[in-house]
Amino acid sequence: MVTPHISAAAGDFAPDVLMPGDPRRARRIAETVLQDARLVTDVRGIEGYTGTYKGVPLSVLASGMGMPSVTIYATELFRFYGVRRVVRVGTAGGIPASVGLRDVVVATAAHTDSAMSSRRIDGVHLSHSASFGLAASAVRAAGTGPHIHVGPVFTTDHFYLERPLLFERLEAHGTLAVEMEAAGMYATAAAEGGHALAVLTVSDHVRHAEALTAAERESDFDRAVTIAADALITETIS
Repeated sequence: MVTPHISAAAGDFAPDVLMPGDPRRARRIAETVLQDARLVTDVRGIEGYTGTYKGVPLSVLASGMGMPSVTIYATELFRFYGVRRVVRVGTAGGIPASVGLRDVVVATAAHTDSAMSSRRIDGVHLSHSASFGLAASAVRAAGTGPHIHVGPVFTTDHFYLERPLLFERLEAHGTLAVEMEAAGMYATAAAEGGHALAVLTVSDHVRHAEALTAAERESDFDRAVTIAADALITETIS
């Protein structure tokens, strides 16, 4: 089984997949989280690995940046490789002051201004929501505390566009963070009969000039990865 973007053979992917954006993060997860990980695809430098986590088969595949890229990889995983659950582990920008750097956001829903969403079903603004079972498992794995947040995020195609008034309105409606992939992943999972969730590490803040360095973005998301992996295997076992 080879798709235009994945060179893995049939059966190379586990039913559960962690999906960071950066291929280097995928490699780091394979080296530090999975046991006996093996490379199963590296088309265009997008690396995917399969191993085990706490004795349960688990894969990791990078998605690239943005909804167009993540929907390609998620569609091929769900449609051609028998994957059933995908959890995005990435970074996001905090919106309210209560969400700080390195905090973890379990994204139960994803608003978006992307035309990709409006074109899925003519005349309908789809609601993009995470799979309840995965979200509930992630919340249990995360526990409670001031650095764990559960709620909606905003998925946008624009990284550098300045929109302070929009963020104020989103905050007033309970939106926790802004990122670039979750809505596309949730929509793809719904269309393909799969399950999806995003567990995000806050790497910067839209209200003030705070941001993690590139090196910190690679290393400081370990807690989110552990939460996501535990959520996946809990769902698998149950």
